[in-house]
Amino acid sequence: QVQLVESGGGLVQPGGSLRLSCAASGSIVNFNAMGWNRQAPGKQREWVASITRRGSTDYADSVKGRFTISRDNAKNTVYLQMNSLKPEDTAVYYCHGDTDWGQGTQVTVSS
Repeated sequence: QVQLVESGGGLVQPGGSLRLSCAASGSIVNFNAMGWNRQAPGKQREWVASITRRGSTDYADSVKGRFTISRDNAKNTVYLQMNSLKPEDTAVYYCHGDTDWGQGTQVTVSS
């Protein structure tokens, strides 16, 4: 089982940006796809973005045009660049690779 560790979360004002990182303990090329989900307080976990082994990306409608997922196979790391952040983006963000999940990183968007 590959360990996934997220980082980069924090407190940011509306309209600001953050970049989340997900570092894997093993090679990420072994995953068919990697992605990010998030869970806001009192809500179910929801899918945010995915990237396949070949680099194809997909996004939830709520983040399309604002978030960008990318991967660096040499560093075994997946990123989520988040721009134009809104208060409703506040959540714990989880990285996953196939069925492996990280522990999450908190993102809070507030003035």
